[in-house]
Amino acid sequence: MTKSALVTGAARGIGLATAKRFLADGWQVALLDIDGATLAAAVAALQVPDRTLALTCDVAAADQVEAAVGEVKQRFGRLDALVNNAGHAVFKPALETSLAEFQRTLDVNLVGPFLLTKAAVPLMPKGSAIVNITSISGLRASALRIAYGTSKAALAHLTGQLALELSLLGIRVNAVAPGPVDTAMAKAVHSPAIRADYHDAIPLGRYGLEEEIAEAVFFLCSERASYITGQTLAVDGGFDAIGIGLPTFRKEMSRPD
Repeated sequence: MTKSALVTGAARGIGLATAKRFLADGWQVALLDIDGATLAAAVAALQVPDRTLALTCDVAAADQVEAAVGEVKQRFGRLDALVNNAGHAVFKPALETSLAEFQRTLDVNLVGPFLLTKAAVPLMPKGSAIVNITSISGLRASALRIAYGTSKAALAHLTGQLALELSLLGIRVNAVAPGPVDTAMAKAVHSPAIRADYHDAIPLGRYGLEEEIAEAVFFLCSERASYITGQTLAVDGGFDAIGIGLPTFRKEMSRPD
């Protein structure tokens, strides 16, 4: 039987790369995004209409989520993987972040995965998997990310809560915490100075690729990860593993070309 996955925030970036990874392994994939026009173009470009389903949906709206998962049930009949990737970010100092901005970030990044999981689980047989996309900003405090970082930290805890309860159904739940990734959004909002800061803080000295995050997600959804649940995997070039001193160490230990 052909396996099926639902990937949110799939019109671009990590979500689209993840959908492509599932498709490359023969899965059917429902791609969900709030940006219907961009989603439609992305799905058309995949050129596999028999194995794809485009769903325009705001993950923070319970009625829209229920309707979208209903379409998945009608088209695919089941779900073997759910990837909660849709995200919202506001980059402002804490005292300049409005309540509305803070609430919207929580609604998309935390409430959305909660709603999607509740709606999707009835379609998920034993052996299925859920992966939530958190962030290194949910593991370590980062400037200008009061709403984003808090929502992602909460999503990591939600991952553990769901892993505990859904284990009774044979469903695994894990999270992937990306470091800085060369997405279109990152290229638009990360100044040269910020990119240099990340380079100084990351042992591997570069931004990650969307495809590298997708590989980690696919692994956690596969049978190869059958004994892994309740974990957050940082795919971040080593950022979460190290403290201060990396730039100095590089300077002192660098070898001549």
